[in-house]
Amino acid sequence: MLYRSSRFRRQWKRLSVRIRDEATARLEMLVRSEYDPLLNNHALSGKYAEYRSINVTNDFRIAYRRVPDGFYLIAVGTHSELYK
Repeated sequence: MLYRSSRFRRQWKRLSVRIRDEATARLEMLVRSEYDPLLNNHALSGKYAEYRSINVTNDFRIAYRRVPDGFYLIAVGTHSELYK
């Protein structure tokens, strides 16, 4: 199950159709196999220490946290947008 924060939903609306399609495919992959090498799934640090990140494209990322029955998506955007 995917849960989306209000921040994630706002950012999602601003994505191009191409990025949204790619992100949708990556989220399906996340649900099937959280640590698939294509996702480049990795832990974050600093103020995001309780979250993980997956790659959507070379520059776009999705930050999330594992919850008991799925994934809580907190943000989607470019590397610089998310971690500035």
